[in-house]
Amino acid sequence: MNNKEFVKEITNIEEDFAKWYTDIVVKADLADYTGAKGFIAIKPYGYSIWENIQQYADKKFKEQGIQNVYFPSLIPESLLNKEKEHVEGFAPEVAWVTQGGTEKLEEKLCIRPTSETIFCMQFEKDLNSWRDLPIKYNQWCNVIRWEKETRPFLRSREFLWQEGHTIHETKEEAESLTRRMLDIYGNVVEELLAVPVLKGKKTEKEKFAGAEDTYTVEILMHDGRALQAGTSHYFGQNFTKAFNIKFQNRDGKDEYPYQTSWGISTRLIGGVIMAHGDNRGLKLPPKLAPIQVVIIPIAAHKENVLEKSQNIYEELNKKYRTKLDLRDNYTTGYKFNDWELRGVPIRLEIGPRDIENNTCVLVRRDTLEKTIVELNNLEEKIEELLKNIQINMYNECAKRVKERTNIAHDLTEFEKNIEQNQGYIKTMWCGRTECEEKIKELTGAHSRCIPFEQENIGKTCVCCGEEAKHMVIWGRQY
Repeated sequence: MNNKEFVKEITNIEEDFAKWYTDIVVKADLADYTGAKGFIAIKPYGYSIWENIQQYADKKFKEQGIQNVYFPSLIPESLLNKEKEHVEGFAPEVAWVTQGGTEKLEEKLCIRPTSETIFCMQFEKDLNSWRDLPIKYNQWCNVIRWEKETRPFLRSREFLWQEGHTIHETKEEAESLTRRMLDIYGNVVEELLAVPVLKGKKTEKEKFAGAEDTYTVEILMHDGRALQAGTSHYFGQNFTKAFNIKFQNRDGKDEYPYQTSWGISTRLIGGVIMAHGDNRGLKLPPKLAPIQVVIIPIAAHKENVLEKSQNIYEELNKKYRTKLDLRDNYTTGYKFNDWELRGVPIRLEIGPRDIENNTCVLVRRDTLEKTIVELNNLEEKIEELLKNIQINMYNECAKRVKERTNIAHDLTEFEKNIEQNQGYIKTMWCGRTECEEKIKELTGAHSRCIPFEQENIGKTCVCCGEEAKHMVIWGRQY
């Protein structure tokens, strides 16, 4: 099977981006569909990407003094109903358990769409004095949300995530933690996934149900649509009052603590696919990739080729995540294409002539550039290439963000820009929900955030022409 034939199996990225995406998910062996509509099976290669995200993020969390816990996946209806705004926000997506075995349950149990309520129940039991604060918990788990339209990783009815929940003595401490967790998410996405983020505050309309403030990290995909990559919420005392969570403060008086919640999920895998992939398949940043170097012996049947390949593998695998492809039922060309499809950052080719010259060939996935390297300098060259690939992949995404960011001063300019160059649109905004909804109705764009870094690009709202309060960035979304 030649290169051209193999690549034909993937829909062209420019012709049908949605079909291209699902082709990559299945053909790169990341996940597959199951018998239950909207539920996917995450396969070993896809799950190992998630494990790398988990390990990187979990280390950052623990540096903040956050402890991992686990809470039940079923929540009584009465508990969910304690925070009115919260339950109303999630009601359309909640899945219910009404029967256990052959018996109908006395009270419906919801399968967690998120766990604020059950964490609050525990906080109420554990908290007595200001000396118990802060309490900082996180759990890695699954949640179920009954989405109407699903797409693997991006929006499935069951997905994996982490959800952090903390309570604090003061408003300032809780708000500080909320912003620190957002910064950690920004670090995970930029440093590990090699995708630049847009940070800011969600509008009143777009914030999390029950929160006082929601902060977000947004990323831009190949087709110019935005993806919410992670959110961090400041709840104030909304939940602690609803759940009667009190502590005795330093003056001996009862007080309600201040609460936060924050999460990232397996939709980050979808973000990596759509931010970096091309018509050959996945491109994985080296820090994230389950396999950083794949070794493919050339003319493996010839003397010393397998032995030398094995020796190189054993040395490299001490330092890098390395795979030696010894499959004897596929051609070399097929293997090249297969590992390109899977996005492995570096392919190492070695055959009889290379062994004679004490060299090998390194091919980088991001640019497909080939380099002949002396085996004596192999480890150093691979280290250098992996660093360069990580930086280059980030820079390519940053270039896209710059090219797909436009300014609009009125609705005509807004509509023209988003149709001609789909991406981020910067505008001034009055702060009124009516204008926000009108923009969405006319253009299909949602407010992504009110960026922390405000720019003065005018004085009037892009929609109504009245005095503006904020610079807002908009975009169509996944």
